[in-house]
Amino acid sequence: MGGVIYTDGDCAEWTFPAEPDAVRNARHAVRDALGAWGLLDTVGDVTVLLVSELVTNSLRYASGPIGVRLVRPDTDGDPAGARPVLVVEVSDPLPDPPLTRVADADDEGGRGLQLVARSARRWGTRRGRTGKTVWFELALPG
Repeated sequence: MGGVIYTDGDCAEWTFPAEPDAVRNARHAVRDALGAWGLLDTVGDVTVLLVSELVTNSLRYASGPIGVRLVRPDTDGDPAGARPVLVVEVSDPLPDPPLTRVADADDEGGRGLQLVARSARRWGTRRGRTGKTVWFELALPG
């Protein structure tokens, strides 16, 4: 799937070092931003869960900084009647896209991308100049 890079609307972004506390710090940052936007009650839990999974994947396989970006595109005046969405992006310096796999019942990992695929309205990956980005969209009320 191709990803659109949104520039209009609300945006929050952070960069975390590839260290064990990156997942916890990303969860707190995302929760705080969603709270400020009034979205914590509607998409907070699923957004924090999926960010945790993707940041964990980045920590497991990449050694550089991990970027997290939330975008609430401006759909006011959109003649196509676009539904409001929250776009979430997690980036790392590893150029290879993540591989989806089927986890066995007793596997400790392997379910992150399955959770993203089942929970998000759309999701995908894109290569950048210095790595890759995994993104997903969640529908917002209204």
